Amino acid sequence: MGINSESDITANLQIGPTDQGMVRIYVQGDGVDLPMDFDPEEATEIAEELLAAAEAARGMSGGTSKKPRR
Repeated sequence: MGINSESDITANLQIGPTDQGMVRIYVQGDGVDLPMDFDPEEATEIAEELLAAAEAARGMSGGTSKKPRR
């Protein structure tokens, strides 16, 4: 499976700080229980990559509207 492959798999995603000063991205789904810890600098780099990908995707779709956050 690659970045452009569609999937019917669903999962929950949680992101937050740990009591050890790390940032955890936690993915949970059918048969998946994946905690990933990053130091704050790595988390910042990941956030910047997410923002850049969102901007690129927005450019591909031609839309500039934002979905409301929950």
